[in-house]
Amino acid sequence: MGDAFSAIGALADPLRRRLYAVVAGRDEGIGREEAAREVGVPPHTARFHLDKLVEEGLLDVDHRRLSGRSGPGAGRPAKIYRRSGTEVAVSLPERGYDLVGRVFAAAVERSLDGAPLSETLAEEARAAGRRDGTAYDGTGGELDRSAGVLESRGYEPTLDGDSLVLRNCPFDALAREHTALVCGVNRDYVGGVLDGLECRHASARLDPGPDRCCVRVEESAARG
Repeated sequence: MGDAFSAIGALADPLRRRLYAVVAGRDEGIGREEAAREVGVPPHTARFHLDKLVEEGLLDVDHRRLSGRSGPGAGRPAKIYRRSGTEVAVSLPERGYDLVGRVFAAAVERSLDGAPLSETLAEEARAAGRRDGTAYDGTGGELDRSAGVLESRGYEPTLDGDSLVLRNCPFDALAREHTALVCGVNRDYVGGVLDGLECRHASARLDPGPDRCCVRVEESAARG
């Protein structure tokens, strides 16, 4: 496995970065041929670059039969690539500790004047989300626009029926040590984004799960 500097160097290649993004978007992993189709290169080219990303520790590999069959005649198991847990200085997956740091700092500053910290933290997180939502100039439905804002903050939103699953927590290291606190900030920030976008049918709720953000955005009847 390479060090952090060589991992960053590996991602300087545009094709490798695109392949990394394709793999990162598949929780179940992806085979070489499908990854090649996604980025428009021959399978042997995709294999070369994917294996370089494995060497640098940015991807993991396991093996399974993509046909779903087993036994004689089922063929050899194929390499399946998945994103590893490695983080490097360029933040892959993306982290946003600057955002949560500003929210915490503003909340603590207000609490020194006597305001309850839990309330100021919720208010500052929602205000930060509202600013990002208001500033967004993308088009589309509520989930599309919400995804646009949250993508820019590293949440990796993925459409799942009438909701958005946020596949990455931008504050992961902090969330591991202070789960309830950071999950509350995530919920309030995402709720603020929806407010800033003037969403009437989308809402944010806690929906914890492994290896993803604790918040889900759901589209339903108009909010009151």
